[in-house]
Amino acid sequence: MTNRSRQPLVVAVLAAALFIPLFVLRGVGAFDFWWWMSANLAGLLVLTAAIDPQQLIRLANDILDRPSAKIGLGLLAAAGLYAVFFAANILARRILPFAGSGISRVYGFKAGVSPLRVIFLMVMVIGPGEELFWRGYLQRRFQDRWGSIRGFLAATALYTLVHAGSGNPMLVLAAAVCGLFWGYLYLRTKSILLVLISHTIWDLAVFVLFPFS
Repeated sequence: MTNRSRQPLVVAVLAAALFIPLFVLRGVGAFDFWWWMSANLAGLLVLTAAIDPQQLIRLANDILDRPSAKIGLGLLAAAGLYAVFFAANILARRILPFAGSGISRVYGFKAGVSPLRVIFLMVMVIGPGEELFWRGYLQRRFQDRWGSIRGFLAATALYTLVHAGSGNPMLVLAAAVCGLFWGYLYLRTKSILLVLISHTIWDLAVFVLFPFS
């Protein structure tokens, strides 16, 4: 196994080491969940840009190639995913006794935090950063290594796994659904801009504009 082929595996282990404690502890002192998540993503993006400089070129080319169409499709994808969660929220609260408390715990991440800071970090760091890392780097490299479907599933499994540190089945289930959705969207379109828009707008809708709690 060459150093290049080992890189995504090493980065995946590092990501797990960074994100699992985040979901377990949620914050350390003034360094709350939102700062911690943003710092993790910023560090991982600097690292992946350093070991794979072509990533920035691919992103620039993606942005320049029919951006209006990709933004429009990203908005539609966000709306579709929100509709799925809207229906799932109603159904889950009726059939799962732990659903209501689990959903409330998800919204507990923003308790006592300035809504403006949450919005700023979601738009500028978290939404874009998650897609640039999980799909733009990790899924793409896993697909190069193991093939399209297995690479997509491996990246989705790791994305879901790191959320398990929360101990919240509803958050883990939501992460699995979102990981499958955005991962498959990237698999089909190969556009980080499209999934980045979808993820960021969905985050804003679910956490700020039209929450389920």
